[in-house]
Amino acid sequence: MRALRCGFVSLVLTCALSISAYAADRAKLQDFLEVTGFDVALESIRLSAGSAPEMLGLQAEDFGTEWTRLTRDVFKTEVMHELALDILEKTLEDDMLTHAADFYATDLGQRLVEAENASHMKEDDALKQDSGDAIVSGLERLDSPRLDYLKRMNEASDSAGVSVRAIQEIQVRFLMAAAGAGIIELQLEEPDLRELLSSDEDVLKEEIAESALTGAAYTYQSFSDQEVLEYAKALEHPKMRHVYDLMNAVQYEIMANRFEALARAMQSLQPSQEL
Repeated sequence: MRALRCGFVSLVLTCALSISAYAADRAKLQDFLEVTGFDVALESIRLSAGSAPEMLGLQAEDFGTEWTRLTRDVFKTEVMHELALDILEKTLEDDMLTHAADFYATDLGQRLVEAENASHMKEDDALKQDSGDAIVSGLERLDSPRLDYLKRMNEASDSAGVSVRAIQEIQVRFLMAAAGAGIIELQLEEPDLRELLSSDEDVLKEEIAESALTGAAYTYQSFSDQEVLEYAKALEHPKMRHVYDLMNAVQYEIMANRFEALARAMQSLQPSQEL
């Protein structure tokens, strides 16, 4: 499944809980995670932990060799999968699950999942960025319609526009948890912190859009223009949009949850500690 783009997340989930009278059972949900690649997307959340010290003005190296152990413990795959299943069991309606699973079970769908899984777990972000930039530049020179197809894919898989607000929410929850754990001292109250983070919202939106485009160009480089267009159309289907809105909310809620847990765990691991 494509990389998915918060008080806001809680609102999305609350709305879903209120309407999902026919949620899927847990066994079907486990199969759904696998066939769509969402299980690997969840596992890749661990890679985002590298940005946590930077939010505090530190580097992962400041915490010594224990940092790897700490992030491995907090971002355990099994824990994140259980969190996802707990939420989806109450929110993802069976007909929506079936619609998405049927597409990803096709030959094209499985090849897309294979490419997406490989991209999710590739830790060399610089290589992906450089390769994606080069591909986008080439498509622009050719005035290729493929660029529009990639943009349509990105817009469809984030149809609720949650990316910016979700990232801000994760930052707020992590910083507040870090302050509560005594890792940092915040000079701002939570409302002021939210206002500060929202001040560069337009810049963040542009950065996310550019990053999403280069990421898609890299991930789907082996697919034909027609296949990319077919995927864009599949993602634009109302049922698929609904699924992605929910999955986005679930993934970001799990990220926020795990970053809060990371802040609490960092309490026992001071920057001066080298083991």
